[in-house]
Amino acid sequence: MNVTTNEMRDQATGEPLLVLTDTGFVPYYEQIAQRVRSLIVEKKLKSGESFYSEGQMARMLGISKMPVRHAFQKLRSEGFLVIKRGKNPVIGAGPVQWNFRELHGFSEEMRSRGLVPSTKLLDMRLQNADPETAKLLHIATGQQVYRMKRLRFANGEPVAIVTSYLPAQLFPDLDKQDLEGQSLYFIIEHFYKRRLLRGEEVIGAATVGREEAQTLQTVAGNAVLHINETTFDIEQTAIEFSISLLRADRYTVSVVSERRK
Repeated sequence: MNVTTNEMRDQATGEPLLVLTDTGFVPYYEQIAQRVRSLIVEKKLKSGESFYSEGQMARMLGISKMPVRHAFQKLRSEGFLVIKRGKNPVIGAGPVQWNFRELHGFSEEMRSRGLVPSTKLLDMRLQNADPETAKLLHIATGQQVYRMKRLRFANGEPVAIVTSYLPAQLFPDLDKQDLEGQSLYFIIEHFYKRRLLRGEEVIGAATVGREEAQTLQTVAGNAVLHINETTFDIEQTAIEFSISLLRADRYTVSVVSERRK
């Protein structure tokens, strides 16, 4: 059986970067995705580097744009490519592994993974706590809380929507803080002098609705991690209750279990 190969070489070194084999068993788009994924995992392509456009790769491989576009979409959904309209793709870091054994804020966790975190404040309001929120924060029903909704980014890609509730009595004028430029945990510990101790999480799975999907730049009905968390300070005071929707195609959960004697 004759096997046709399409080869793409690195423009800087001249070494083979990607080779497609026309065997009929593995489609071109899957071969491209597999190879690019491997190059990123092997650190031969590094996070933050500019990558080839769809057109450039298609021309160099001598194939149509369609399989390249399909591969890029797959790699983008997995976090291996960051794609913005009008610009060449940028190499991403792949799915983010979240370690639930340590209490980290989003910004701390992203930086520990070599990613650049950023935040967009979607909504900030002062309201009365409903019975469920009051119970989780260990306060009286009707007591005022700040409700803050934020969109979280990793390397410019939207990855999570976080809605937080904080007792206004503990955090006066919270709405005047720089909630986009500063980590919430940084503000809590440095401006309000409350040292964080632990978080209690309930992790589940859900599907994203139309509005949230549009905000997260994903497809309605896709899977998300649904996390409810209550955070306590060293005085065992509940200081924040949050509801997070994290794109399941961008996050994995890391939990280490130990068997007790």
